[in-house]
Amino acid sequence: MIAFLFRRLIALVAVLFGVATLTFLLIRMAPGSPFSTERNLPPAIEKALLEKYGLDGDSGRKAAVEITTQWGWNEEWTKRAGEVGSFFEQYTDYLSDLLKGDLRLSTKYRNRSVKEILAQTLPVSMTLGLTAFVIATVLGVSLGCVAALRHHTWVDHTAMITALLAISLPAFVTGPILVYVICLQWNLLPVGGWGTPAHLVLPALVLAAPFVAYIARLMRSSLLETLNQDFIRTARAKGVSEPSVLVRHALKVAILPVVSFLGPLAANLLTGSVIVESIFQIPGAGGFFVNSILNRDSFLLGGVVIIYCTLVVIMNLLVDISYTLLDRRIKLDG
Repeated sequence: MIAFLFRRLIALVAVLFGVATLTFLLIRMAPGSPFSTERNLPPAIEKALLEKYGLDGDSGRKAAVEITTQWGWNEEWTKRAGEVGSFFEQYTDYLSDLLKGDLRLSTKYRNRSVKEILAQTLPVSMTLGLTAFVIATVLGVSLGCVAALRHHTWVDHTAMITALLAISLPAFVTGPILVYVICLQWNLLPVGGWGTPAHLVLPALVLAAPFVAYIARLMRSSLLETLNQDFIRTARAKGVSEPSVLVRHALKVAILPVVSFLGPLAANLLTGSVIVESIFQIPGAGGFFVNSILNRDSFLLGGVVIIYCTLVVIMNLLVDISYTLLDRRIKLDG
């Protein structure tokens, strides 16, 4: 186990290094800069902006060099301001800051660091994502087991049709419908916002709905296949009760494909959903992630990507460890 964890720790460092490198390269290869606009500014307005930020004349060029050196903007912008170091120097400086835990400043949200933005928004997204994850896991596994045990009955057909509808309808359709019915017509829950457990219920249900369906379908097919295995027939021949066959023998094996699906799902949900957060006006990280792409906010984008990839690696590690707890035939060091 220790050797396995050590190898995975080395793999985590290698993955994060690759992610940080690719993110840096792709952002630098993209045209424009954090301050590019889709139309050219009139000379008078451009001059006024340069004067406002102290970037006009020799003092302006000196200030631009200092700013671009600190923030590491791409070479297209820095060539206009002056020589600020080679591409490789910018890259090594960025990696050095990452090793120190410094995600740098946002180029869109002035005077705010990426670490500060993520510290304010990620806990909100993680709370919403964790709630949706629990709902999706519990309901999905339960629905899949019921459908498998009532195979080819109206219960099975109803469960799978409901799952198909949940997969087919996107969140921007189910969200407004549930808001209209539950919040506006029945007045059971608040329409949107954040701050109380009541604000969490409806967004978590909308976010979890399609994943409940995925897990239910995956659990149903896996359990049906497991119930036809030889070791299940042997257990039944020995007189083991049906509930014991299901819980102690079949379920531990059948749930393994679901556990594999839950690893990346957890990382996906914990980093936020921009659609659900927008519908219910939740101050999470999803909107900042999308806006960082649109605004060419390279450091905010890099910070979100690094955190997401870290969660993916950690969740996959937990999935591998859980395999050994569910199936004793699986050895991590084998």
